[in-house]
Amino acid sequence: MMLTGRLRSVLSHSRPFSRRSPLRYLKTMPQTPIVTGYYRYTDIWFQENQCRPEVLPASQSDPLKGVLAHDALVHPDNPLHPKPGVEGISMYQGTFHDGESRLLFSSAQVDYVRYWLHAMSLTKEIIPLPYSECLLTPSEFSSVSPVEFKTGGALRGAVKKIEKNNKRLKGSNVQLTSRRDAFERVRNLWATKNGIWCALDFEAWERDHSVITEFGYSSVHWNDGLAVEDRGHFTVKESRMYRNGQFVSENREHYNFGESVEITKAGLKRKIADLISDMHRHGPVFLVFHDPSQDMKDLKTLEAGVDAAVYQLPDKSPKEGIFVVDTAILFAALEGESQNTRGLEQVCNHLQISTKNLHNAGNDAHYTLLALREVASGEPLDTQRELRWPNRTGEPANNTGVKVKFEAYEEDSDYSDQEGVMGPATSVLT
Repeated sequence: MMLTGRLRSVLSHSRPFSRRSPLRYLKTMPQTPIVTGYYRYTDIWFQENQCRPEVLPASQSDPLKGVLAHDALVHPDNPLHPKPGVEGISMYQGTFHDGESRLLFSSAQVDYVRYWLHAMSLTKEIIPLPYSECLLTPSEFSSVSPVEFKTGGALRGAVKKIEKNNKRLKGSNVQLTSRRDAFERVRNLWATKNGIWCALDFEAWERDHSVITEFGYSSVHWNDGLAVEDRGHFTVKESRMYRNGQFVSENREHYNFGESVEITKAGLKRKIADLISDMHRHGPVFLVFHDPSQDMKDLKTLEAGVDAAVYQLPDKSPKEGIFVVDTAILFAALEGESQNTRGLEQVCNHLQISTKNLHNAGNDAHYTLLALREVASGEPLDTQRELRWPNRTGEPANNTGVKVKFEAYEEDSDYSDQEGVMGPATSVLT
């Protein structure tokens, strides 16, 4: 990438580049209490940079423009560049409690740029902080998630998309705002690679859900940044004669990811309690379900040690605790659905996750974790939705501004198979 004119000018007039220079300079400064938080990207750019002498004189605004220009921010020589080998700029996307989002700099980033410019002799004095009302504290957000941009064009586009989505979301109900908040919190927590995420699933006899026939789990935690996975599938010996098939598929003998283990009901109770207990050594425990209502009842009936589990996700990665994550809610947020949720098969189909032998507890747990990973490791919600389903949302009316419009062949996997033979359905046939 070529240096932009502004950044080239800034660097050409600076001392030899060193990321430590601002830190050495900071040691000579008087230490005063600092309030940490975030600044809106637009506040820093427009309030400080739009050639406004009443805000900053040209001797300060010109160097600041050079460092914060879109193309300059993503350049590897920029002082905010995260580290060698990483492309682009790391910033933050914050969601206020009313659902509105903003692109953010951290207060640490803003401070770093101020001191770097002065340490490089690009400004005679340290540029003052923006006026106090610009500083946003963490309590003002429902969630703050990291976001990266590799090109200046991507950064410019993100600002426009966020503004567009904020307009679409005006008037959205509280339910959709809550679901979107949960989505961004999960992304933020997943990015820390802290704790363990474990999908759990029970299968029961279709005529009496108190008769548990199977249990499955699929988990991931990180060791020195590397993912460590584990999974298992257990069938209950005493429930061997209780077979499904009329209302729910019977697939207990068709575990796709290893060998099934037959276990007594008492043995299953001990196994689950030991599994949950062992998870705590990894830090916080995130139990993942596709609709947790019945599964959590089963865990409590089996005295699995989940009575302290909470459904409200923290905004920062905790050191301990048990937290419940619902992939049905996460997908509803992604598609812009405020009322209903979809089944696991539909969710996997829309996320292009191939499934086989569903209604096997081990398989369902594994596919649930795959669905969680697919959305949690992706871009921020609105960006991810547009990448998956471009130009598929409606106009901002009746709370449908961010609702994805799926075609009939996308909703039904059997319909999709027929479409491959007969061609896509026309609007008349639909």
